[in-house]
Amino acid sequence: MLVKLTGAALQGIDAIPVTIEVLCEPGFQLVMVGLPDAVVKESAERVCSAIHQSGLEYPRKKIVVNMAPADVRKEGSAYDLPIALGILAASNQLDPHRFSDYLIMGELSLDGSLLPVKGVLPMAIMARARHIKGIIVPSHNATEAAVVNNLEVYGMDNLRQVIEFLAGNTHPEPVTVNTREEFRKALCHFNLDFADVKGQESVKRAFEVACAGGHNILLVGPPGSGKSMTAKRLPTILPPLTLAEALETTKIHSVAGKLKGGSKLMTTRPFRAPHHTISPVALVGGGSNPIPGEISLAHNGVLFLDEFPEFSRNVLEVLRQPLEDRHICISRAKYTIDYPAGFMLVASMNPCPCGYYNHPTKECICTQIQVQRYLSRISGPLLDRIDIQVEIMPVPFQELQSMQPGESSSQIRERVNKARTIQAERFSSDPSIHCNAQMTPRHIAQYARPVPEALAILETAMTRFDMSARAYDRILKVARTIADLDASAAIEPRHMHEAVSYRNLDRSTWGLK
Repeated sequence: MLVKLTGAALQGIDAIPVTIEVLCEPGFQLVMVGLPDAVVKESAERVCSAIHQSGLEYPRKKIVVNMAPADVRKEGSAYDLPIALGILAASNQLDPHRFSDYLIMGELSLDGSLLPVKGVLPMAIMARARHIKGIIVPSHNATEAAVVNNLEVYGMDNLRQVIEFLAGNTHPEPVTVNTREEFRKALCHFNLDFADVKGQESVKRAFEVACAGGHNILLVGPPGSGKSMTAKRLPTILPPLTLAEALETTKIHSVAGKLKGGSKLMTTRPFRAPHHTISPVALVGGGSNPIPGEISLAHNGVLFLDEFPEFSRNVLEVLRQPLEDRHICISRAKYTIDYPAGFMLVASMNPCPCGYYNHPTKECICTQIQVQRYLSRISGPLLDRIDIQVEIMPVPFQELQSMQPGESSSQIRERVNKARTIQAERFSSDPSIHCNAQMTPRHIAQYARPVPEALAILETAMTRFDMSARAYDRILKVARTIADLDASAAIEPRHMHEAVSYRNLDRSTWGLK
């Protein structure tokens, strides 16, 4: 008897339907075709044991399992459940008439219990798009799938429960989630706050400007000056995720297997901080079984690279293209996958190998050549893509012992939201532009024209500090953001002064002792 079930395969952060065909005929072997990987082939032992532990009989016949389309590689253990159900139906132990109503995926343990799998959210989205009535998944994945409305979601604990449900012997209630209500309740809840940061007002202001315009930022300062502490609080002042952004972000983390059991929508912007020993593949994604890398896991959020010069040159250089294009295309011999990578880069570094160049109280022991060599670990093209470069100094003892709380994240975020609203109206006719950091030269010429006095300041700075031409556009973009925070239609001299102050590493005198 031939039976068919509907499953799914992941391609990038999306799912495509897979038809699982099972045929029982005279013989004594199990044959799997349709480009299954080693994990799928190993399902034979798990399926056999799970069927026996569920009180049913594994047929002593030739079993052929075909997974179509045959030219798409099937990976992972999520095919265990549909294969087991197909074998039972093909051997006349289960009525298959309800199979067409559901997309079925799940991993089986030897005792027949169901284990969580990756990528359930994009599978549920695909099922709804194809007008499939419902989806049957392990209980741990049920709330993740239930984020998708207008789809019946059933979370099951073991193979026996699935059999009883499909046989019509039980009628469990589908899992439901009020997506918009849950999203609204969980929005803007943070454990960190900028009110905890003593001093560092200039750094807080730089972060406010960076968040308001979506600018990448580099912090340069000695050890213990608060670079990591302030960077970790950056998501608390970014604009809240929209529902569409939350869904896209959750899809990426679902495919990567980063969602915790029972997770629903992600409601806060991701903050990823990989160690400097990370490999290029781990950063951009890919591998033999392709998964999103750190830059995609940071999509719609922050990628924090601490100890920036300690990352290998190869790792840093792969950032250049996604920083500009906001996506990464991974091409290998067997596949080509496109992952989103619209992240905000936040990097921190010491000013020199010993860490105390320009320190107010400690003497730097590095030579000028050592300082220059240390800074040269970051290439000019990569530095060109970082709009704001700010120095951070240690907080004096008097400010550390002060009990006066600083400005809260909610207050800073309110100003950031107002500036983003201005930019949303400005770029409403261009869907590819969301914030000032993404402006092209055409947009800069149209929206970032400084008044003559401000232009004179920029000209003086470019000449006096011997700044490169690459700094010109970056300064204008940042100045436009500062003007938006000030609710000013024009870029005034005060806006230009502040924007110029955020290009420290472009100065020809930087690193000279």
